[in-house]
Amino acid sequence: MDTQGDLWQVTPDLRVRAKNIDAGLVGSRIRLARQRAGLTQGEAAGDVMSTAYISRIEAGQRRASADLLVALANRLGCDPDELLAPDDDVAAREELARVTLELDYADLDVRTGDGPSALVRIDAVLASPDVPHELATKAKYLKAQALESLGDLSGAIKVLEDVVSASHESHLRLRALILLSHCYREEGDLARACEVGDRASAMIDAADLHGSTEGIQLAVTVAAAHYERGDVNYAMRLCARAVESAEALESPTARASAYWNSSIVHERQGNIADALPLAHKAITLLEQTHDASAMARLRSQLGFLQLSMSPPDVDEAMRNFERARAEMDHTTASPIDFGRNELGRARCRLLIGDVEEAERLAEDCFEAVRESSLMLSAQALTVLGQVAASRGDADDAVARFRRALVVLDGMGADREAAQLWFELANLLRSHGAMEDAIEAFQRAGTSTGLTSPSMAVRTT
Repeated sequence: MDTQGDLWQVTPDLRVRAKNIDAGLVGSRIRLARQRAGLTQGEAAGDVMSTAYISRIEAGQRRASADLLVALANRLGCDPDELLAPDDDVAAREELARVTLELDYADLDVRTGDGPSALVRIDAVLASPDVPHELATKAKYLKAQALESLGDLSGAIKVLEDVVSASHESHLRLRALILLSHCYREEGDLARACEVGDRASAMIDAADLHGSTEGIQLAVTVAAAHYERGDVNYAMRLCARAVESAEALESPTARASAYWNSSIVHERQGNIADALPLAHKAITLLEQTHDASAMARLRSQLGFLQLSMSPPDVDEAMRNFERARAEMDHTTASPIDFGRNELGRARCRLLIGDVEEAERLAEDCFEAVRESSLMLSAQALTVLGQVAASRGDADDAVARFRRALVVLDGMGADREAAQLWFELANLLRSHGAMEDAIEAFQRAGTSTGLTSPSMAVRTT
């Protein structure tokens, strides 16, 4: 086929085939190509023909001329030969087109936060015995993304391990490794998160992809795992390089990922002044991607940053938490996302003295995440203890704090856990529960890498 620039042109051979091929067959192929392109009949028709006419062509009631076929092919981004191919293996080609379209819709579901819809589409594709290997592997990767978005980390990990071992396509395997490292980190298995990250890093090195979207996403994912393990300086260097590389890219997703994760590392270092502008940059970039789920998570993160300021910017934090909650209503956010947002709103309500609403939100958070996140469960119990303390019920406050200690004891040692151990230690000490406070101080030290069997704690 001759082309001029990127446009297909009419040839004598194409005119002959357009006159002789079955109109119904061509119509069904045009319909599949249009659906794959995500266009309505009116959008595909443009100013070339009427919507009614393209409808009749798709129904096989009108034969499209060679000129119309080429015009449609150019609008739909397909090859006219695809529309005029002989009838051999038509069923196989149409099934392939159908599966590809279903996966495109599943990908859109994942990106817009509709995990359950994505899973229905993907499972239907995987149930077909004739799906090509690479399309099946892509379907499994999308399934892992959907499971992760719904908070099913163990399910996502199981599927991702299968993708990594089965995929013959290096970029898909790399993306699977990056998501696998993230899932292990979220599950608290920091050693596995770093090990998987190292495997992905070797692929990045071999393909010289350090400045690519995948390279940046891997860098910030591995940085977060190393930070939680206590290797703060290495994590900071990884984030700094990721931000530097992201500045040279056009990809809003890669740049937002770099800014977002760097913001988290700065915030946990106590550098709120550096963390806030990075979070604002990430939000501005994510608004270009229309990723509702990511936007909601980042707005909640920004709310926590604003609560970490001295003094806390409670009004702005509450606005961000409320906006994030409204965005979550239009997606299928995970229980962890909902729980984290409820925890932030509970802290805001506690700071302005609305203890009844703070208690309700903290209880809702605890019930939502008690089976999926030990950290959020312990944080919710800590807020409930503070609610009790604000009412003057010291015994109930200490009981809540002690329960948070029990929950936290099930977690591994990382910096976030250390921070909560330290916070609980101070709360228990302020309420006279000195033995519990000393134990909590010791656990805080262990979580940050201190190995001394005891810590000196002032009791007066």
